[in-house]
Amino acid sequence: MTDTHMPKDKGLDHTLKLLDEGYRFVTNRSDKFESRIFETRLLGEKTICMVGEKEAELFYDNARFSRKDASPGRIQKTLFGEGGVQGLDGAEHHHRKAMFMSLMTQEGLKEMTAIIREEWEREIKQHSNTEIQIYQAAKHVLTQAALRWTGVPYQESEVPEWADQLSDMFEEAGTVGWNHWQARSSRSRAEERIAGLLERIRKESAEVSKDSPVYHFAMHRDLDGELLDVQIAAVELLNLLRPIAAIAVYIDFVLLAVHDYPEEVGKLESEEDLQHFIQEVRRFYPFFPVAPARVKEDFNWNGYIFEEGTLTLLDLYGTNHDPDLWDRPDSFQPERFQAWEQSPFNFIPQGGGEFNIGHRCAGEWMTIDVLKTTLDFFVNNLSFEFTEQDLSYEMNDIPPVPRSGVIIKEARLKR
Repeated sequence: MTDTHMPKDKGLDHTLKLLDEGYRFVTNRSDKFESRIFETRLLGEKTICMVGEKEAELFYDNARFSRKDASPGRIQKTLFGEGGVQGLDGAEHHHRKAMFMSLMTQEGLKEMTAIIREEWEREIKQHSNTEIQIYQAAKHVLTQAALRWTGVPYQESEVPEWADQLSDMFEEAGTVGWNHWQARSSRSRAEERIAGLLERIRKESAEVSKDSPVYHFAMHRDLDGELLDVQIAAVELLNLLRPIAAIAVYIDFVLLAVHDYPEEVGKLESEEDLQHFIQEVRRFYPFFPVAPARVKEDFNWNGYIFEEGTLTLLDLYGTNHDPDLWDRPDSFQPERFQAWEQSPFNFIPQGGGEFNIGHRCAGEWMTIDVLKTTLDFFVNNLSFEFTEQDLSYEMNDIPPVPRSGVIIKEARLKR
């Protein structure tokens, strides 16, 4: 196969443009070059960017790409944690990923949705006489639900601190200066707390259910049959807690969609309708911008040369707005999922590929169920009004939460 010249972004470095353009950085250049693949430079490093379904299938080919050392150190020290499953490959990744996937049973998901409904009811009752900022309320609800579901012992008074620490990890992961160091501090303190708990579980001095995820993680053994290093086990338990708290971003967008598209809300008559609405929220609104990997060894794909070690980014948001995959991608149409031809690579809000053998988010099923339960609760079990507010958001913020956080008032449970 002959070599094809890969389009190249001119200039010494484009990190500042990435920060300025945010979620549109890759698609802006893909449109400019009329190519799904191009080369640029980010943080002084040669970087290949890709967008699209075929490109996603290539990106999740574990024979060609590795996740080891793909995420910047500042992201590992805030969002993912060092030594976590996101940076593993091969048999070690499969074994660690199985630890997460074993929790995503129908029984486990059903338990979480019941907890979510209970926590939303309690949150509304406690704040029924005040305005409620959905984003902040959701972080509190989700944090408490995460602690309950995983079996982590806690006091009610500790939930706000837990919520703040978990939020720092995903809200400030890509920032610089004080906010970044605050995120690193929050992760360090949370890891230290979790590691101490796991040590006590192993010494049988902490009482937790042996059926709970926290016990499951404390006693997990690696491929050599050894207990997982306690610090790594703490990182992985936070890789359960943090993503659950981060669903607050999607919940804020769910309520934004309820505000902006009341005609679609009026169509919600069945569980299938709720599912389609939630999936369109996950497709339509920005969540995680790109997924990183590194080329394992030189290869040629459709004439493009990929050199060993090259950082490669897959545009998640751009693929979910690809006009070759989605009719009128910039319009909110839940009904599009009625006839959706599903594949592991054409709808990737939380990453693509296969769950068990690839790097697709282990908690995606839980995310969908939590969002569906929350939507059902707000539209069928609650009466409320939206306040006058600024619901705009910036596409270069990560996460891009609406300025007001979506505020409701006069919230009452329906009898």
